[in-house]
Amino acid sequence: MHRFAETAEAIAGTSSKLKKIAFLADYFRALEEDDLRAAAVFFTGRPFALTDARTLNVGWSALVNAVQGLSGASDEDIHQIYLDRGDLGEMAERLLAFPSGRGRCEARARQGEASIKAEGPNPATIQSKFSDLVKLSGASNKMPAVLDLLRSLAPAEAKYVIKIVTGDLRIGLKENTVEEAIARAFDRPIDAVRRANMVLGDIGETAVLSKRGELDKIALGLFRPVKFMLATAADTEDEIFATFPRAFYIEDKYDGIRGQLHLGEGRAALYSRTLDDVSHQFPEIVEAVPALHARSLIVDGEIVAFKENQVLPFALLQKRLGRKRPPAALIGEIPVSLMIFDILTLEGRNLMDEPLLERKKVIESIQWPAPLRVAPFMLLEERIQLEPFFEQAALRRNEGLMLKDAGSLYLPGKRGMSWLKWKKALATLDVVVTGVEFGHGRRRDVLSDYTFAVHHDGKLLNIGKAYSGLTDREIADMTEFFKQHTLQDYGRFRLVEPAVILEVAFNGIQKSDRHASGYALRFPRILRIRQDKTLSEIDTLDTVEKLYNRHVAGGRGAHT
Repeated sequence: MHRFAETAEAIAGTSSKLKKIAFLADYFRALEEDDLRAAAVFFTGRPFALTDARTLNVGWSALVNAVQGLSGASDEDIHQIYLDRGDLGEMAERLLAFPSGRGRCEARARQGEASIKAEGPNPATIQSKFSDLVKLSGASNKMPAVLDLLRSLAPAEAKYVIKIVTGDLRIGLKENTVEEAIARAFDRPIDAVRRANMVLGDIGETAVLSKRGELDKIALGLFRPVKFMLATAADTEDEIFATFPRAFYIEDKYDGIRGQLHLGEGRAALYSRTLDDVSHQFPEIVEAVPALHARSLIVDGEIVAFKENQVLPFALLQKRLGRKRPPAALIGEIPVSLMIFDILTLEGRNLMDEPLLERKKVIESIQWPAPLRVAPFMLLEERIQLEPFFEQAALRRNEGLMLKDAGSLYLPGKRGMSWLKWKKALATLDVVVTGVEFGHGRRRDVLSDYTFAVHHDGKLLNIGKAYSGLTDREIADMTEFFKQHTLQDYGRFRLVEPAVILEVAFNGIQKSDRHASGYALRFPRILRIRQDKTLSEIDTLDTVEKLYNRHVAGGRGAHT
Protein backbone atom coordinates (compact mmCIF):
# COMPACT_ATOMS: atom_id res chain seq x y z
CA MET A 1 0.00 0.00 0.00
CA HIS A 2 3.04 2.26 0.05
CA ARG A 3 2.68 3.24 -3.62
CA PHE A 4 -1.09 3.44 -3.25
CA ALA A 5 -0.69 6.01 -0.46
CA GLU A 6 1.95 7.94 -2.43
CA THR A 7 -0.35 8.07 -5.47
CA ALA A 8 -3.32 9.15 -3.36
CA GLU A 9 -1.23 11.94 -1.82
CA ALA A 10 -0.16 13.14 -5.27
CA ILE A 11 -3.75 13.10 -6.51
CA ALA A 12 -4.98 14.99 -3.44
CA GLY A 13 -2.21 17.56 -3.89
CA THR A 14 -3.30 18.78 -7.33
CA SER A 15 -6.48 20.39 -8.59
CA SER A 16 -5.66 19.48 -12.19
CA LYS A 17 -7.85 16.67 -13.48
CA LEU A 18 -5.27 15.79 -16.14
CA LYS A 19 -2.55 15.40 -13.51
CA LYS A 20 -4.83 13.27 -11.33
CA ILE A 21 -5.45 10.99 -14.31
CA ALA A 22 -1.73 10.83 -15.12
CA PHE A 23 -0.73 9.93 -11.56
CA LEU A 24 -3.37 7.23 -11.36
CA ALA A 25 -2.63 5.82 -14.83
CA ASP A 26 1.08 5.47 -14.00
CA TYR A 27 0.20 3.61 -10.81
CA PHE A 28 -2.32 1.29 -12.49
CA ARG A 29 0.11 0.45 -15.28
CA ALA A 30 2.62 -1.01 -12.84
CA LEU A 31 0.22 -3.32 -10.97
CA GLU A 32 -0.37 -7.03 -11.27
CA GLU A 33 -3.96 -8.06 -11.95
CA ASP A 34 -5.03 -8.87 -8.37
CA ASP A 35 -3.66 -5.59 -7.05
CA LEU A 36 -5.13 -3.66 -10.00
CA ARG A 37 -8.56 -5.16 -9.34
CA ALA A 38 -8.49 -4.07 -5.68
CA ALA A 39 -6.79 -0.69 -6.17
CA ALA A 40 -9.22 0.49 -8.85
CA VAL A 41 -12.11 -0.20 -6.48
CA PHE A 42 -10.30 1.49 -3.57
CA PHE A 43 -9.83 4.67 -5.60
CA THR A 44 -13.61 4.95 -5.91
CA GLY A 45 -13.72 5.11 -2.10
CA ARG A 46 -15.24 1.65 -1.60
CA PRO A 47 -13.77 -1.53 -0.09
CA PHE A 48 -15.64 -3.73 -2.58
CA ALA A 49 -17.06 -3.37 -6.07
CA LEU A 50 -20.39 -1.61 -6.52
CA THR A 51 -22.16 -4.88 -7.29
CA ASP A 52 -20.66 -6.58 -4.23
CA ALA A 53 -23.27 -6.26 -1.48
CA ARG A 54 -20.87 -7.08 1.38
CA THR A 55 -20.39 -4.45 4.10
CA LEU A 56 -17.58 -4.19 6.62
CA ASN A 57 -19.73 -2.96 9.53
CA VAL A 58 -16.72 -1.36 11.18
CA GLY A 59 -17.91 1.79 12.93
CA TRP A 60 -16.24 5.08 13.66
CA SER A 61 -15.81 4.26 17.36
CA ALA A 62 -14.09 0.92 16.57
CA LEU A 63 -11.56 2.67 14.35
CA VAL A 64 -10.93 5.37 16.94
CA ASN A 65 -10.44 2.75 19.68
CA ALA A 66 -8.00 0.83 17.47
CA VAL A 67 -5.97 3.93 16.66
CA GLN A 68 -5.98 4.94 20.32
CA GLY A 69 -4.80 1.47 21.36
CA LEU A 70 -1.95 1.45 18.84
CA SER A 71 -0.84 5.03 19.42
CA GLY A 72 -1.36 5.36 23.16
CA ALA A 73 -3.14 8.67 22.60
CA SER A 74 -5.31 10.14 25.33
CA ASP A 75 -8.97 11.03 24.86
CA GLU A 76 -7.93 14.67 24.77
CA ASP A 77 -5.37 13.97 22.02
CA ILE A 78 -8.01 12.19 19.97
CA HIS A 79 -10.52 15.00 20.41
CA GLN A 80 -8.09 17.82 19.64
CA ILE A 81 -6.45 16.24 16.60
CA TYR A 82 -9.80 15.29 15.12
CA LEU A 83 -10.98 18.87 15.57
CA ASP A 84 -7.82 20.09 13.83
CA ARG A 85 -7.97 17.63 10.95
CA GLY A 86 -11.71 16.95 10.64
CA ASP A 87 -10.91 13.58 9.09
CA LEU A 88 -10.52 10.21 10.79
CA GLY A 89 -7.86 8.98 8.38
CA GLU A 90 -5.73 12.09 8.82
CA MET A 91 -6.13 11.85 12.58
CA ALA A 92 -4.90 8.23 12.49
CA GLU A 93 -1.89 9.18 10.38
CA ARG A 94 -0.88 11.90 12.83
CA LEU A 95 -1.28 9.74 15.94
CA LEU A 96 0.39 6.64 14.49
CA ALA A 97 3.31 8.68 13.15
CA PHE A 98 3.95 10.31 16.54
CA PRO A 99 2.74 7.82 19.17
CA SER A 100 2.77 8.61 22.86
CA GLY A 101 3.19 6.45 25.94
CA ARG A 102 2.33 2.80 25.47
CA GLY A 103 1.88 3.33 21.73
CA ARG A 104 5.62 3.70 21.21
CA CYS A 105 6.12 -0.03 21.72
CA GLU A 106 3.62 -0.73 18.97
CA ALA A 107 5.35 1.79 16.72
CA ARG A 108 8.76 0.17 17.28
CA ALA A 109 7.23 -3.22 16.48
CA ARG A 110 5.79 -1.87 13.24
CA GLN A 111 9.14 -0.31 12.33
CA GLY A 112 10.84 -3.64 12.94
CA GLU A 113 8.36 -5.43 10.70
CA ALA A 114 8.78 -2.75 8.05
CA SER A 115 12.53 -3.27 7.98
CA ILE A 116 11.92 -6.96 7.18
CA LYS A 117 9.25 -6.29 4.55
CA ALA A 118 9.69 -2.76 3.24
CA GLU A 119 6.62 -2.61 1.02
CA GLY A 120 4.04 -3.82 3.53
CA PRO A 121 0.72 -5.32 2.37
CA ASN A 122 -0.46 -4.75 -1.19
CA PRO A 123 -4.01 -3.76 -2.23
CA ALA A 124 -5.08 -7.37 -2.90
CA THR A 125 -3.95 -8.36 0.61
CA ILE A 126 -5.88 -5.47 2.14
CA GLN A 127 -9.02 -6.47 0.24
CA SER A 128 -8.56 -10.02 1.49
CA LYS A 129 -8.41 -8.68 5.04
CA PHE A 130 -11.58 -6.73 4.34
CA SER A 131 -13.22 -10.00 3.26
CA ASP A 132 -12.16 -11.60 6.54
CA LEU A 133 -13.68 -8.68 8.46
CA VAL A 134 -17.03 -9.19 6.71
CA LYS A 135 -17.20 -12.75 8.06
CA LEU A 136 -16.89 -11.58 11.68
CA SER A 137 -19.95 -10.42 13.58
CA GLY A 138 -19.99 -8.09 16.56
CA ALA A 139 -17.65 -5.25 17.44
CA SER A 140 -15.70 -7.31 19.99
CA ASN A 141 -14.96 -10.01 17.41
CA LYS A 142 -13.93 -7.50 14.76
CA MET A 143 -11.58 -5.48 16.98
CA PRO A 144 -8.59 -7.92 16.92
CA ALA A 145 -8.82 -8.03 13.11
CA VAL A 146 -8.98 -4.21 12.89
CA LEU A 147 -5.94 -3.94 15.17
CA ASP A 148 -4.07 -6.51 13.08
CA LEU A 149 -4.93 -4.63 9.90
CA LEU A 150 -3.76 -1.25 11.17
CA ARG A 151 -0.71 -2.75 12.84
CA SER A 152 0.50 -3.97 9.44
CA LEU A 153 0.39 -0.48 7.92
CA ALA A 154 2.63 2.57 7.91
CA PRO A 155 0.87 5.75 9.13
CA ALA A 156 0.26 7.10 5.61
CA GLU A 157 -1.10 3.71 4.52
CA ALA A 158 -3.37 3.53 7.57
CA LYS A 159 -4.73 6.96 6.66
CA TYR A 160 -6.04 5.75 3.31
CA VAL A 161 -7.18 2.34 4.48
CA ILE A 162 -9.34 4.06 7.10
CA LYS A 163 -10.68 6.44 4.46
CA ILE A 164 -11.68 3.43 2.36
CA VAL A 165 -13.31 1.69 5.34
CA THR A 166 -15.37 4.81 6.10
CA GLY A 167 -16.17 5.44 2.41
CA ASP A 168 -14.72 8.92 2.65
CA LEU A 169 -11.64 9.01 0.40
CA ARG A 170 -11.97 12.73 -0.45
CA ILE A 171 -8.98 13.24 -2.75
CA GLY A 172 -10.89 14.85 -5.62
CA LEU A 173 -11.60 11.69 -7.62
CA LYS A 174 -14.86 10.66 -9.21
CA GLU A 175 -15.53 7.25 -10.70
CA ASN A 176 -15.46 8.66 -14.21
CA THR A 177 -11.95 10.02 -13.50
CA VAL A 178 -10.84 6.52 -12.48
CA GLU A 179 -12.33 5.25 -15.75
CA GLU A 180 -10.26 7.81 -17.68
CA ALA A 181 -7.11 6.72 -15.81
CA ILE A 182 -7.78 3.08 -16.74
CA ALA A 183 -8.23 4.05 -20.40
CA ARG A 184 -4.98 6.01 -20.37
CA ALA A 185 -3.02 3.35 -18.49
CA PHE A 186 -3.79 0.62 -21.00
CA ASP A 187 -4.42 2.73 -24.13
CA ARG A 188 -8.08 1.76 -24.46
CA PRO A 189 -10.97 3.88 -25.83
CA ILE A 190 -12.62 5.69 -22.94
CA ASP A 191 -16.10 4.85 -24.30
CA ALA A 192 -15.24 1.14 -24.20
CA VAL A 193 -14.00 1.43 -20.60
CA ARG A 194 -17.11 3.30 -19.49
CA ARG A 195 -19.39 0.87 -21.28
CA ALA A 196 -17.66 -2.07 -19.58
CA ASN A 197 -17.97 -0.48 -16.16
CA MET A 198 -21.64 0.25 -16.80
CA VAL A 199 -22.36 -3.37 -17.66
CA LEU A 200 -20.14 -4.96 -15.01
CA GLY A 201 -20.75 -2.53 -12.15
CA ASP A 202 -17.21 -3.46 -11.10
CA ILE A 203 -14.47 -0.99 -11.92
CA GLY A 204 -11.80 -3.41 -10.66
CA GLU A 205 -12.83 -6.07 -13.16
CA THR A 206 -13.09 -3.37 -15.82
CA ALA A 207 -9.48 -2.38 -15.12
CA VAL A 208 -8.26 -5.98 -15.39
CA LEU A 209 -10.09 -6.58 -18.68
CA SER A 210 -8.65 -3.30 -19.98
CA LYS A 211 -5.17 -4.50 -19.09
CA ARG A 212 -5.82 -7.79 -20.93
CA GLY A 213 -7.39 -6.08 -23.93
CA GLU A 214 -10.63 -8.04 -23.45
CA LEU A 215 -13.23 -5.27 -23.15
CA ASP A 216 -15.00 -6.57 -26.26
CA LYS A 217 -15.80 -9.85 -24.48
CA ILE A 218 -18.12 -8.26 -21.91
CA ALA A 219 -21.79 -9.16 -22.13
CA LEU A 220 -24.79 -8.16 -20.04
CA GLY A 221 -25.28 -10.97 -17.54
CA LEU A 222 -28.26 -12.24 -15.60
CA PHE A 223 -28.07 -11.73 -11.83
CA ARG A 224 -25.22 -9.29 -12.29
CA PRO A 225 -27.16 -6.01 -11.89
CA VAL A 226 -26.15 -2.98 -13.92
CA LYS A 227 -26.39 0.64 -12.87
CA PHE A 228 -29.70 2.34 -13.53
CA MET A 229 -30.11 4.98 -16.20
CA LEU A 230 -30.81 8.34 -14.53
CA ALA A 231 -32.74 11.48 -15.40
CA THR A 232 -31.85 15.17 -15.29
CA ALA A 233 -34.18 17.63 -13.59
CA ALA A 234 -36.16 20.08 -15.71
CA ASP A 235 -37.85 23.24 -14.44
CA THR A 236 -40.16 24.42 -17.22
CA GLU A 237 -42.13 23.23 -20.24
CA ASP A 238 -39.99 25.44 -22.49
CA GLU A 239 -36.88 23.66 -21.25
CA ILE A 240 -38.45 20.26 -21.94
CA PHE A 241 -39.47 21.08 -25.51
CA ALA A 242 -36.11 22.72 -26.21
CA THR A 243 -34.41 19.50 -25.10
CA PHE A 244 -36.69 17.24 -27.18
CA PRO A 245 -37.18 18.65 -30.69
CA ARG A 246 -38.44 15.23 -31.82
CA ALA A 247 -40.88 12.67 -30.41
CA PHE A 248 -40.65 11.82 -26.71
CA TYR A 249 -42.52 9.77 -24.16
CA ILE A 250 -44.37 11.19 -21.18
CA GLU A 251 -44.87 9.02 -18.08
CA ASP A 252 -45.75 9.50 -14.43
CA LYS A 253 -42.82 9.86 -12.05
CA TYR A 254 -43.51 7.39 -9.26
CA ASP A 255 -42.70 8.04 -5.63
CA GLY A 256 -41.08 4.71 -4.80
CA ILE A 257 -37.70 3.03 -5.21
CA ARG A 258 -36.06 1.76 -8.39
CA GLY A 259 -36.13 -1.96 -9.01
CA GLN A 260 -34.25 -4.07 -11.56
CA LEU A 261 -35.84 -7.48 -12.05
CA HIS A 262 -33.82 -10.41 -13.42
CA LEU A 263 -35.36 -13.68 -14.63
CA GLY A 264 -33.45 -16.69 -15.89
CA GLU A 265 -31.90 -20.03 -15.03
CA GLY A 266 -35.07 -21.03 -13.23
CA ARG A 267 -35.02 -18.21 -10.71
CA ALA A 268 -35.72 -14.49 -10.27
CA ALA A 269 -34.11 -11.66 -8.32
CA LEU A 270 -34.92 -8.01 -7.64
CA TYR A 271 -32.17 -5.40 -7.20
CA SER A 272 -32.27 -1.89 -5.73
CA ARG A 273 -30.68 1.29 -7.03
CA THR A 274 -27.61 0.48 -4.92
CA LEU A 275 -27.51 -2.91 -6.74
CA ASP A 276 -28.38 -4.82 -3.55
CA ASP A 277 -30.56 -7.92 -3.80
CA VAL A 278 -33.90 -6.94 -2.20
CA SER A 279 -35.89 -9.98 -3.37
CA HIS A 280 -36.63 -10.98 0.23
CA GLN A 281 -38.15 -7.56 0.97
CA PHE A 282 -40.70 -7.81 -1.85
CA PRO A 283 -41.56 -11.52 -2.18
CA GLU A 284 -44.85 -10.90 -4.01
CA ILE A 285 -42.94 -9.39 -6.97
CA VAL A 286 -40.43 -12.21 -7.25
CA GLU A 287 -43.06 -14.92 -6.74
CA ALA A 288 -45.11 -13.56 -9.64
CA VAL A 289 -42.29 -13.94 -12.16
CA PRO A 290 -42.73 -17.68 -12.93
CA ALA A 291 -46.11 -16.83 -14.48
CA LEU A 292 -44.32 -14.89 -17.24
CA HIS A 293 -44.13 -16.56 -20.64
CA ALA A 294 -40.44 -15.78 -20.89
CA ARG A 295 -37.28 -17.70 -20.11
CA SER A 296 -35.02 -14.76 -19.41
CA LEU A 297 -35.24 -10.99 -19.13
CA ILE A 298 -34.01 -7.91 -17.27
CA VAL A 299 -36.44 -5.03 -16.71
CA ASP A 300 -36.24 -1.64 -15.02
CA GLY A 301 -39.07 -0.16 -13.00
CA GLU A 302 -40.24 1.49 -9.81
CA ILE A 303 -41.34 -0.41 -6.71
CA VAL A 304 -44.40 1.35 -5.26
CA ALA A 305 -46.97 0.65 -2.59
CA PHE A 306 -50.07 -0.24 -4.61
CA LYS A 307 -53.57 -1.18 -3.48
CA GLU A 308 -57.04 -1.10 -5.03
CA ASN A 309 -55.56 -0.06 -8.38
CA GLN A 310 -53.91 3.02 -6.88
CA VAL A 311 -50.40 4.05 -5.87
CA LEU A 312 -50.06 4.65 -2.15
CA PRO A 313 -47.88 7.39 -0.58
CA PHE A 314 -44.18 6.75 -0.11
CA ALA A 315 -44.65 7.09 3.65
CA LEU A 316 -46.52 3.77 3.56
CA LEU A 317 -43.96 2.06 1.31
CA GLN A 318 -41.34 3.10 3.84
CA LYS A 319 -42.82 0.60 6.31
CA ARG A 320 -41.79 -2.18 3.92
CA LEU A 321 -38.21 -0.98 3.43
CA GLY A 322 -35.29 -2.60 5.20
CA ARG A 323 -37.22 -5.63 6.45
CA LYS A 324 -35.50 -8.95 5.84
CA ARG A 325 -38.74 -10.91 5.91
CA PRO A 326 -41.91 -8.79 5.96
CA PRO A 327 -44.75 -10.50 7.86
CA ALA A 328 -47.78 -11.64 5.90
CA ALA A 329 -49.97 -9.09 7.71
CA LEU A 330 -47.75 -6.22 6.53
CA ILE A 331 -47.71 -7.55 2.96
CA GLY A 332 -51.49 -7.66 3.09
CA GLU A 333 -51.75 -4.17 4.55
CA ILE A 334 -49.23 -2.57 2.18
CA PRO A 335 -48.86 -4.62 -1.01
CA VAL A 336 -46.38 -3.49 -3.63
CA SER A 337 -46.14 -3.49 -7.42
CA LEU A 338 -43.28 -3.10 -9.87
CA MET A 339 -44.20 -0.42 -12.43
CA ILE A 340 -42.18 -1.49 -15.46
CA PHE A 341 -41.01 1.28 -17.78
CA ASP A 342 -37.95 -0.19 -19.53
CA ILE A 343 -36.47 -3.50 -20.62
CA LEU A 344 -32.76 -4.30 -21.03
CA THR A 345 -32.77 -7.88 -22.28
CA LEU A 346 -35.27 -10.48 -23.45
CA GLU A 347 -34.40 -14.11 -24.26
CA GLY A 348 -30.73 -13.19 -24.65
CA ARG A 349 -31.43 -10.18 -26.89
CA ASN A 350 -29.57 -7.09 -25.70
CA LEU A 351 -32.06 -4.23 -25.95
CA MET A 352 -29.95 -1.50 -24.32
CA ASP A 353 -28.56 -0.43 -27.69
CA GLU A 354 -31.99 -0.28 -29.32
CA PRO A 355 -34.09 2.92 -29.21
CA LEU A 356 -36.65 3.39 -26.46
CA LEU A 357 -39.38 3.29 -29.13
CA GLU A 358 -38.45 -0.35 -29.80
CA ARG A 359 -38.05 -1.21 -26.12
CA LYS A 360 -41.56 0.09 -25.40
CA LYS A 361 -42.96 -2.17 -28.13
CA VAL A 362 -41.24 -5.15 -26.52
CA ILE A 363 -42.69 -4.27 -23.11
CA GLU A 364 -46.21 -4.05 -24.60
CA SER A 365 -45.81 -7.45 -26.27
CA ILE A 366 -45.42 -9.23 -22.93
CA GLN A 367 -48.30 -10.32 -20.70
CA TRP A 368 -47.31 -9.15 -17.23
CA PRO A 369 -48.89 -10.90 -14.23
CA ALA A 370 -49.79 -8.74 -11.22
CA PRO A 371 -48.08 -7.22 -9.30
CA LEU A 372 -45.89 -6.61 -12.39
CA ARG A 373 -47.49 -3.73 -14.27
CA VAL A 374 -46.62 -1.70 -17.34
CA ALA A 375 -46.14 1.93 -16.34
CA PRO A 376 -48.58 3.90 -18.58
CA PHE A 377 -46.93 6.10 -21.19
CA MET A 378 -47.83 8.36 -24.11
CA LEU A 379 -45.79 9.28 -27.17
CA LEU A 380 -45.84 13.02 -27.93
CA GLU A 381 -44.96 14.07 -31.48
CA GLU A 382 -46.00 17.71 -31.31
CA ARG A 383 -46.02 20.45 -28.72
CA ILE A 384 -48.98 20.48 -26.36
CA GLN A 385 -49.48 21.75 -22.83
CA LEU A 386 -47.85 19.49 -20.24
CA GLU A 387 -49.41 21.06 -17.14
CA PRO A 388 -52.62 18.95 -17.41
CA PHE A 389 -50.49 15.79 -17.46
CA PHE A 390 -48.74 16.98 -14.32
CA GLU A 391 -52.05 17.62 -12.57
CA GLN A 392 -53.33 14.18 -13.54
CA ALA A 393 -50.13 12.55 -12.22
CA ALA A 394 -50.65 14.36 -8.90
CA LEU A 395 -54.22 13.03 -8.69
CA ARG A 396 -52.77 9.54 -9.14
CA ARG A 397 -50.50 10.26 -6.12
CA ASN A 398 -47.40 10.45 -8.26
CA GLU A 399 -44.79 13.14 -7.79
CA GLY A 400 -44.34 14.47 -11.30
CA LEU A 401 -43.53 13.54 -14.88
CA MET A 402 -40.79 11.68 -16.73
CA LEU A 403 -39.99 12.81 -20.27
CA LYS A 404 -37.88 10.44 -22.42
CA ASP A 405 -36.45 10.81 -25.93
CA ALA A 406 -38.10 8.11 -28.08
CA GLY A 407 -34.77 7.43 -29.78
CA SER A 408 -32.72 7.17 -26.58
CA LEU A 409 -30.55 4.14 -25.82
CA TYR A 410 -30.35 2.71 -22.32
CA LEU A 411 -27.15 4.09 -20.77
CA PRO A 412 -26.53 2.52 -17.33
CA GLY A 413 -25.37 4.91 -14.65
CA LYS A 414 -25.61 7.99 -16.86
CA ARG A 415 -27.56 11.16 -16.09
CA GLY A 416 -27.84 12.79 -19.50
CA MET A 417 -30.46 14.82 -21.35
CA SER A 418 -32.20 11.81 -22.93
CA TRP A 419 -34.39 11.44 -19.83
CA LEU A 420 -35.79 14.42 -17.93
CA LYS A 421 -37.78 14.53 -14.69
CA TRP A 422 -40.19 17.31 -13.83
CA LYS A 423 -41.28 17.61 -10.21
CA LYS A 424 -42.92 20.33 -8.17
CA ALA A 425 -42.53 20.93 -4.47
CA LEU A 426 -45.09 19.47 -2.10
CA ALA A 427 -44.73 22.61 -0.01
CA THR A 428 -42.22 25.04 1.45
CA LEU A 429 -41.23 25.66 5.05
CA ASP A 430 -39.39 28.45 6.80
CA VAL A 431 -36.71 26.85 8.97
CA VAL A 432 -33.64 27.88 10.97
CA VAL A 433 -30.11 26.58 10.47
CA THR A 434 -28.81 24.76 13.57
CA GLY A 435 -25.76 22.98 12.17
CA VAL A 436 -23.37 23.42 9.26
CA GLU A 437 -20.87 21.12 7.61
CA PHE A 438 -18.06 21.47 5.12
CA GLY A 439 -18.96 20.12 1.70
CA HIS A 440 -17.12 17.81 -0.67
CA GLY A 441 -15.16 18.25 -3.87
CA ARG A 442 -14.91 21.90 -4.82
CA ARG A 443 -16.91 22.80 -1.70
CA ARG A 444 -14.54 21.01 0.65
CA ASP A 445 -13.41 24.31 2.22
CA VAL A 446 -16.78 26.05 2.58
CA LEU A 447 -19.70 25.40 4.93
CA SER A 448 -22.27 24.38 2.34
CA ASP A 449 -24.37 21.65 4.02
CA TYR A 450 -27.04 23.02 6.36
CA THR A 451 -29.01 21.12 9.01
CA PHE A 452 -32.24 22.94 9.84
CA ALA A 453 -35.05 22.86 12.39
CA VAL A 454 -38.62 23.90 13.16
CA HIS A 455 -40.19 25.12 16.41
CA HIS A 456 -42.00 22.91 18.95
CA ASP A 457 -42.91 23.92 22.50
CA GLY A 458 -40.04 26.37 22.78
CA LYS A 459 -37.49 23.93 21.35
CA LEU A 460 -35.82 23.66 17.96
CA LEU A 461 -36.18 20.19 16.43
CA ASN A 462 -34.12 19.22 13.41
CA ILE A 463 -36.07 18.04 10.40
CA GLY A 464 -33.65 17.91 7.50
CA LYS A 465 -30.45 18.85 5.74
CA ALA A 466 -29.99 20.74 2.47
CA TYR A 467 -26.95 21.51 0.37
CA SER A 468 -28.36 22.89 -2.88
CA GLY A 469 -30.01 26.11 -3.92
CA LEU A 470 -27.55 28.82 -2.89
CA THR A 471 -25.02 30.50 -5.15
CA ASP A 472 -21.28 30.19 -4.58
CA ARG A 473 -21.24 33.79 -3.38
CA GLU A 474 -24.04 33.17 -0.88
CA ILE A 475 -22.26 30.06 0.42
CA ALA A 476 -19.00 31.98 0.84
CA ASP A 477 -20.81 34.71 2.77
CA MET A 478 -22.62 32.14 4.90
CA THR A 479 -19.32 30.36 5.64
CA GLU A 480 -17.82 33.51 7.12
CA PHE A 481 -21.00 34.23 9.06
CA PHE A 482 -21.23 30.73 10.54
CA LYS A 483 -17.56 30.74 11.53
CA GLN A 484 -18.28 33.84 13.59
CA HIS A 485 -21.43 32.33 15.11
CA THR A 486 -20.24 28.81 15.99
CA LEU A 487 -21.41 27.37 19.31
CA GLN A 488 -19.44 24.10 19.13
CA ASP A 489 -16.74 23.10 16.62
CA TYR A 490 -16.48 19.37 15.84
CA GLY A 491 -14.08 19.72 12.91
CA ARG A 492 -16.07 19.14 9.72
CA PHE A 493 -19.35 19.86 11.52
CA ARG A 494 -20.37 22.85 13.67
CA LEU A 495 -23.33 23.69 15.85
CA VAL A 496 -24.24 27.31 15.16
CA GLU A 497 -26.41 30.02 16.61
CA PRO A 498 -30.00 29.70 15.29
CA ALA A 499 -29.97 32.97 13.39
CA VAL A 500 -30.20 32.17 9.66
CA ILE A 501 -33.73 31.55 8.36
CA LEU A 502 -34.13 29.59 5.12
CA GLU A 503 -37.13 28.87 2.94
CA VAL A 504 -36.82 25.26 1.82
CA ALA A 505 -38.88 23.35 -0.72
CA PHE A 506 -39.32 19.59 -0.62
CA ASN A 507 -41.14 16.79 -2.40
CA GLY A 508 -42.39 14.76 0.52
CA ILE A 509 -42.32 14.09 4.25
CA GLN A 510 -41.61 10.80 5.96
CA LYS A 511 -41.35 9.68 9.55
CA SER A 512 -37.76 9.26 10.69
CA ASP A 513 -35.80 8.41 13.82
CA ARG A 514 -32.82 10.31 12.44
CA HIS A 515 -34.13 13.74 13.47
CA ALA A 516 -35.47 14.91 16.83
CA SER A 517 -38.66 16.11 15.15
CA GLY A 518 -39.54 12.54 14.20
CA TYR A 519 -39.82 13.56 10.54
CA ALA A 520 -37.52 14.06 7.56
CA LEU A 521 -38.14 16.11 4.44
CA ARG A 522 -37.59 14.32 1.13
CA PHE A 523 -35.36 16.07 -1.42
CA PRO A 524 -35.15 19.43 0.39
CA ARG A 525 -33.51 22.33 -1.43
CA ILE A 526 -33.00 25.93 -0.42
CA LEU A 527 -35.16 28.47 -2.22
CA ARG A 528 -33.79 31.56 -0.51
CA ILE A 529 -32.38 33.09 2.65
CA ARG A 530 -35.22 34.78 4.52
CA GLN A 531 -33.48 37.88 5.84
CA ASP A 532 -36.92 39.40 6.34
CA LYS A 533 -37.89 36.81 8.97
CA THR A 534 -36.83 36.21 12.56
CA LEU A 535 -36.49 33.02 14.60
CA SER A 536 -39.96 33.49 16.07
CA GLU A 537 -41.50 33.33 12.58
CA ILE A 538 -40.23 29.92 11.48
CA ASP A 539 -42.69 27.08 10.93
CA THR A 540 -43.72 24.70 13.69
CA LEU A 541 -43.86 20.95 14.07
CA ASP A 542 -47.66 21.23 13.97
CA THR A 543 -47.41 22.53 10.40
CA VAL A 544 -45.14 19.64 9.47
CA GLU A 545 -47.55 17.11 10.95
CA LYS A 546 -50.48 18.61 9.05
CA LEU A 547 -48.53 18.43 5.78
CA TYR A 548 -47.53 14.85 6.53
CA ASN A 549 -51.10 13.77 7.28
CA ARG A 550 -52.36 15.48 4.15
CA HIS A 551 -49.62 13.86 2.07
CA VAL A 552 -50.23 10.37 3.47
CA ALA A 553 -53.96 10.81 2.95
CA GLY A 554 -53.26 11.49 -0.70
CA GLY A 555 -53.33 15.28 -0.94
CA ARG A 556 -50.37 17.08 -2.48
CA GLY A 557 -50.44 20.19 -0.29
CA ALA A 558 -50.18 23.82 -1.28
CA HIS A 559 -47.32 26.17 -0.65
CA THR A 560 -47.30 27.41 2.92
